[in-house]
Amino acid sequence: MNTALLILVILYLLGTLAIGAWAGSKIKNTSDFAVAGHRLPLIMVVTTSFATWFGAETVLGIPAKFVNGSMREIIEDPFGASMCLVFVGLFFAQKLYKMNLLTIGDYFRNRYGIVVEILCSTLIILSYLGWVAAQITALGLVFTILSGGAISPAVGMIIGTVLVLIYVIMGGMLAVVYTDFIQMIVLVIGLSYIAWISSSLAGGTSKVLALANEKELFRILPEPTVKDWLFFVGAAITMMIGSIPQQDVFQRVMSAKDAKTARNGAVIGGLSYLAFAFVPMFIVVSSLIIMPVESKELLKDDPQRVLPTLILNHMPFFAQVLFFGALVSAIKSTSSATLLAPSTSFVENILRHLWPTLDDRHLLKAMRISIFVFAFSVLTYAIVSHGTPIYDMVSAAYQITLVGAFVPLAFGLYWRGATTQGAIASIVFGVGVWLVFTLVPSLGKEFPSQLAGLIASILGMIDGSMLPQWIAHSPATEEATYQVHPTGH
Repeated sequence: MNTALLILVILYLLGTLAIGAWAGSKIKNTSDFAVAGHRLPLIMVVTTSFATWFGAETVLGIPAKFVNGSMREIIEDPFGASMCLVFVGLFFAQKLYKMNLLTIGDYFRNRYGIVVEILCSTLIILSYLGWVAAQITALGLVFTILSGGAISPAVGMIIGTVLVLIYVIMGGMLAVVYTDFIQMIVLVIGLSYIAWISSSLAGGTSKVLALANEKELFRILPEPTVKDWLFFVGAAITMMIGSIPQQDVFQRVMSAKDAKTARNGAVIGGLSYLAFAFVPMFIVVSSLIIMPVESKELLKDDPQRVLPTLILNHMPFFAQVLFFGALVSAIKSTSSATLLAPSTSFVENILRHLWPTLDDRHLLKAMRISIFVFAFSVLTYAIVSHGTPIYDMVSAAYQITLVGAFVPLAFGLYWRGATTQGAIASIVFGVGVWLVFTLVPSLGKEFPSQLAGLIASILGMIDGSMLPQWIAHSPATEEATYQVHPTGH
């Protein structure tokens, strides 16, 4: 057991509780709790966007997929994930910011009505199970590794969840953005230092890159067949556009002090994430030179342990502290944001309809309670799903929003002809076709289920909007007439 290192990691996690308590003292209403009062400067929007995206899958999942395959295997993340933030900044941020909404579900209500709001919000909430569970799984792995197996993965998950949960409940989005700023600094410094040491131990950067080239790890395009290209495109769009209608992305847009900051923060954050995501991949390729026998065995049995094993067995103590500090920072920044997002959506877009008399003070209390309930649900899901690769847990999470929520959002913003009937048809057809292709293996093996669902969703929107209207709604189609949330600024 690496007692000193384990103690330092726990102290680091406890230190974030102080930030949560301090941020909690500044919470006055649901706007402060959910979107930091719409007052973040550019640097904070960039750091919280970067830190939220840079999670357990970036440090542990992506490098494992990369060295076991090639860049083609990670087209979904980091390539698709980073482009999601860029697309949000270029095509969605300013339009949504001007509407002064609290959640992405508010947009669906104002544009299409309550039924679409509840349907899309439910899909968004469900999509977070896999993503947050991946972070909780990684926390369990960290405690297990540092304790030498004395702490089981399940117990590690419980400890990590409790520590993250407390500061999110206390400080909300304010706690998240302040800790994200600190955690991004720890991430960049820690992983950059580790990459420098790894390069030296491996004989230089050129030797590492030469090995990657020799193993054809830089291959990114699929085989020249229709089927391979379809699955390649399906993987690329899963996070690239499936993450666009997510509440955590929306919260970063709405937390900015103005529309320009929202746009620039998302674009810079996305490009920064893409650039720095290659650092863990470089370190793992270095490990193939530094510890060839151990790496070969781990890549076959548990590739997610390659990087932690390299750090613990071949790096000085200071480097170990920096690495696990960076890893915990990555996990915490993502898990905190993704605990807050679905809980906010549930209270604002579902509970408010069930309990319309709630005032802002009770809504804030309900958000905190829902965070606790969602955290317990995710913890249970993570323990039950133990053994599932972190990368796979994350990638599967976004398919449901890709097929159910993206088309109503994009068409609602850019096509005046989009109707409530079209949105409902889009959701029903998209999710329905996706489920069929997912549950019938023979179909899913021939055509990617998420791409089939997206095509059905688009057709449902167009046909449902152009056919005679049986579902009536009178949404505001102009930005200027969108309702402003009562706690907005």
